[in-house]
Amino acid sequence: MLGLGLMGRPLARELAASGHDVRGWNRSQLAPELVSGITVVPDLGQAAAAETLVLMLLDSGAVGEVLAGLEPHLRAGQLLVDMGTSRPADSVERAVRLAERGIGWVDAPVSGGPPAIVERRLAIMAGGGDDDVRRAERLLSPLGRVVHVGGPGAGHAVKLVNQVVVPLTIEAVAEALALAERCGLDLEVVRDALRGGSADSRILEVHASRMIAHDYAPAAHATIMLKDLRLVEEVAASVGLDLPHVESTRGRYEELVARGEGELDSTALHKLLLD
Repeated sequence: MLGLGLMGRPLARELAASGHDVRGWNRSQLAPELVSGITVVPDLGQAAAAETLVLMLLDSGAVGEVLAGLEPHLRAGQLLVDMGTSRPADSVERAVRLAERGIGWVDAPVSGGPPAIVERRLAIMAGGGDDDVRRAERLLSPLGRVVHVGGPGAGHAVKLVNQVVVPLTIEAVAEALALAERCGLDLEVVRDALRGGSADSRILEVHASRMIAHDYAPAAHATIMLKDLRLVEEVAASVGLDLPHVESTRGRYEELVARGEGELDSTALHKLLLD
């Protein structure tokens, strides 16, 4: 597991709990209590000894930097699985380059956050060749539902589709609860009243709980969502598409980050409305 952040650590632990021999590597040194129970190797050379290398890194640039240090150590027959959110075109190029050396590539980004890892209900969007995806699925299927969405790059493209729905829905729920709060309504009753109707969603269930409690501790940093929204806009522009609500929501995240609150959870959009 290359990348032991908020997502990489629980992924490593759950893969180990599924019976795999798991080692971890991180670009920076982490406090021992954060990686408790994970065998951490000190360099990419040792990490590259694994049959399968799973990358959970910040962005496409970080993946490129790590691959530059990793590739001299790779050998034919290995499989790389990029589970972060990267630029689809970069995944296509990486898959082609690695295939020339007999190395498999799957982009398999996920949705659901750390709780979905522990509860083993991740949505996993896999892009790659049939054989490579089957290998990745054997590893990842205990963690959730794996859907083969197309060739290399398709997994990351579908993740960007996901990242249109998720932050816009978080913004919608934040606005709805801010309105309810300012109207003096009981927010738990409001949420209960919306359950089962057209406004119901996992975000109403999970993220609304944090908003109601004014608890914005990060399950995922707002800076990560902002990064994803910018990538959505970049890809949309490349295909001649304007996404006005993505643009608006991206602006809200930029405002949150500019206030120095980018390390809070994405649900801090609710805080932004009420401050």
